[in-house]
Amino acid sequence: MAHPTITTQKELRAQFWADHQHLTRKPGKTQNDYPADVRMAWVDYVDHMQRSGMISDKLADRATL
Repeated sequence: MAHPTITTQKELRAQFWADHQHLTRKPGKTQNDYPADVRMAWVDYVDHMQRSGMISDKLADRATL
């Protein structure tokens, strides 16, 4: 398996927002401050990135929006 290309939560969050420009980012807000559709998109995104090998299992387990 290839090495993950995204290795930090900061990189993962930045890529999520770049890939989901239709969603509204709220700087300074935490994961639970977002509506359910944004949180669901985040969970699906992290799952996809982990399954595709773009992030490690360890990062997927601890990643928060």
